[in-house]
Amino acid sequence: MAILLFFVGHWYLSLFFQTFFHHRYAAHKMFTMSKLWEKIFFIGSFITHGSSYLSPYVYGILHRMHHSYADTEKDPHSPKYSKNILDMMWKTKAIYNNILKEKIKVSEKFTKDLPQWKSFDKIADLWVVRLMWLPLYFLFYWYFSLHWAWYGLIIIHAIMGPFHGAIINWFAHKIGYVNFKVNDTSKNILPVDVLMLGEGYHNNHHSHPGRANFGMKWHELDPVYLVIRLFHQLGIIKLRKNS
Repeated sequence: MAILLFFVGHWYLSLFFQTFFHHRYAAHKMFTMSKLWEKIFFIGSFITHGSSYLSPYVYGILHRMHHSYADTEKDPHSPKYSKNILDMMWKTKAIYNNILKEKIKVSEKFTKDLPQWKSFDKIADLWVVRLMWLPLYFLFYWYFSLHWAWYGLIIIHAIMGPFHGAIINWFAHKIGYVNFKVNDTSKNILPVDVLMLGEGYHNNHHSHPGRANFGMKWHELDPVYLVIRLFHQLGIIKLRKNS
């Protein structure tokens, strides 16, 4: 039971920071927050992503490129130009690293107003920092696991951030249903997205990229939007009027 709770907890906490901070805040600026809260969410992302920490700055660039070039050769992660999901993840990783290490020049339209904490991202990206999480995952499983088969989940823990992205960027362009006609293959994976915290309403998002609530139909519950509304009421963030 402890192993299952740990895995589910890591899944949803990592996913929450990615959809709330990286996606809805960094990439789309659906709401604003102070620099103090921005740094708090940087640190929270690092803790919950663990070994697979993604720079919000680079994530924002990649996601903006995805919207601009969806399903074209310039799309950093389109199933149309990859042999399989692993191939797509590897290509995305290469682009991510090139941007992070400033090996390629990125247009200002993709970098404008993105949250950036260079020194923090530089430390978080060190291999020694990424690898330090793996013994922690292993020790938890060694202490609580009753069977060796559970150890296979450590692989998911190790790549949690990119794994979440791959689910959406691959499957949400291949399977599901469509609410809106758009110029790409984006789809909604589930009618009630309990797995991806609203990220599965990908067609809705591509149709209305500035909308903080990814759900459109009565059954499309977006749990992260409820947290966004709560944070707005508490003064942690300020929702934009058109969100």
